[in-house]
Amino acid sequence: MTTLSQDINHHISEPLLAAYAAGSLESHYALVVAAHVSMCDECRARLAAHEAAGAAVMECSVSKNISPRAKSDVMAMLDQPAPAPEVSYTRSGVFPAPVMAALKGKPPKWKPVGFGVRQSILHADKSGSVRLLYIPGGEAVPEHGHRGIELTLVLQGSFSDETGRFGVGDVEIAGDDLDHAPIADKGDACICLAATGAPLRFTSLVPRIFQPIFRI
Repeated sequence: MTTLSQDINHHISEPLLAAYAAGSLESHYALVVAAHVSMCDECRARLAAHEAAGAAVMECSVSKNISPRAKSDVMAMLDQPAPAPEVSYTRSGVFPAPVMAALKGKPPKWKPVGFGVRQSILHADKSGSVRLLYIPGGEAVPEHGHRGIELTLVLQGSFSDETGRFGVGDVEIAGDDLDHAPIADKGDACICLAATGAPLRFTSLVPRIFQPIFRI
C-alpha cells in the first residue's frame, strides 16, 4: 500500500469519515474516501478510531431476544452456499486499489470534454456520480458552483483554486458556498477522482449547454 502522508495537507473531514465508518456514506463519496484513506496514514488511523468506537457502541448495546422464526431464517441463510470470493485489486500506476476495483482492473475509458480535458465516468445515477478527470497542465475547469458537496482527490499532478493548492493525495471538499475555477498547475497533467451529489452550477453558457451530454 502506497502512502504519501508526509505530503498530504488536505484530509477527509470527521463527519465524512464517521459516515464512511458507519457504512452510511453514499457510494460515490465512499469511493473517494476509500481511495484517500488508502493513500493517507493519518486518515487511515482516524478511520480505525471511528470503527473501534462503533464496535464499542455495538458491544454496549442492550441485547434483545429474537423470535424463533428469525432464528430459523438465520440458520437457513447459513446453510446456503458461500458466495464466490470478491476479486482483490491492487494499485496500478496512479490509481489506488479502490479506483482499480471500480475500473474492474481495466484502464479508464477516457472521453474528451473540451480543451484537452477528458473524463471517465465510473458511476452515475440519481444519487450522484463519481468520475476520473484528466486536465492538462495549465488548463482550467470552467467556473462552477455546487448543489451539495463535491469531493475531489488528486491522483497525479496538482491544481489550484480560490481556496489553495491541492497535490497528490489531497482532497478538496467543496460545498454549495464555493464557486471556483480550478486550474491544473503547469507540468504533469492533473488526474483527479471527483464525486458530486448533484449536477454542477456552471457560470457560463457553453458548459451549461453541454452539461447534459457530459453528465456533469
